[in-house]
Amino acid sequence: MRRPERVADILRDEITQIVGYELEDPRITMVTVTDVRLSENLKAARVYVTVAGNEEEHKLALAALRKAAPYVRKQVGLSLNLPRTPEIHFVRDRVEEEGERVDKLLDKIERDWEREERIKDEG
Repeated sequence: MRRPERVADILRDEITQIVGYELEDPRITMVTVTDVRLSENLKAARVYVTVAGNEEEHKLALAALRKAAPYVRKQVGLSLNLPRTPEIHFVRDRVEEEGERVDKLLDKIERDWEREERIKDEG
């Protein structure tokens, strides 16, 4: 595993702890850190998160996380003793949402196909 990937894994674990246990903002109680992607030069980290809730709760949680980013960065720097702590950018992870959308489309296709088969059998 390349160094940025190793550091990203460590960052994900540390940021998960900070978000889950140190931040006391009620807007982020339903946040899950899903992934961290680090730039090649290790200067910036994209932290992907999902939020359980509706669209408004997603927006509020991301706003709270962006506001807390300097604090999270400082805590990461204190904990991990990196030569330089990357800038932290919180990003909404849409993989799960897109997966749900694909599942719904596949279900619809299957129902349409079954309906077509019934019509053929009846006709």
